[in-house]
Amino acid sequence: MTMNKEAALVVFSGGQDSTTCLFWAKKHFKEVYALSFIYGQKHVKEVELARGIAERAGVHFHAMDVSFIGHLGKNSLTDTSIVMDEEKPEGSFPNTFVPGRNLFFLSIAAVYAREHGISHLVTGVSQTDFSGYPDCRDSFIKSLNVTLNLAMDEQFVIHTPLMWIDKAQTWALADELGVLDLIRNETLTCYNGVQGDGCGHCPACKLRREGLEKYLSSKNKLSAFYY
Repeated sequence: MTMNKEAALVVFSGGQDSTTCLFWAKKHFKEVYALSFIYGQKHVKEVELARGIAERAGVHFHAMDVSFIGHLGKNSLTDTSIVMDEEKPEGSFPNTFVPGRNLFFLSIAAVYAREHGISHLVTGVSQTDFSGYPDCRDSFIKSLNVTLNLAMDEQFVIHTPLMWIDKAQTWALADELGVLDLIRNETLTCYNGVQGDGCGHCPACKLRREGLEKYLSSKNKLSAFYY
């Protein structure tokens, strides 16, 4: 199959990071596809919001049911009987870690991309704010990129625009792309399924809020300096 080097597929959850990546992709590629996953997550509302954002952005959207991922291991994102960690436990992963999630997502995304002639994959993982998740590290992404290319004899390129920036810088990128308000109000990052600024208690909400406050503070200081 002939690969379209001007098209990109975004692994798209409808949260802050992936939505920032969606609009980053729109800036850098002529045609953008978005692929969301239903994996038994309690905050599955994110997929509904992802669909709406994709339609608004004018990109192709597809949601795929991969619920088997949620049954493979014990974690608080797919098992309602487990109380979610609000802080990262000393010396171990937080129980919000879904083993193999990004491995499966990117592998499935690569197959989907191949069938649509797409060679560029975009994901919002970040080693700066990776919360202890090993499948958000740069070394994993580089390794998987090689593996996917060998597995399908293709030349995929996995783009990670957020890999080396923190949440404040991610908000700055969203502002630069002209979608800060959209991301703040219409995305879902909260593990408890609360849209926008979220519940304020789960790890995802804390990280998001701290980043936003840091960015807005620095922006206000810069404005005061010039005016």
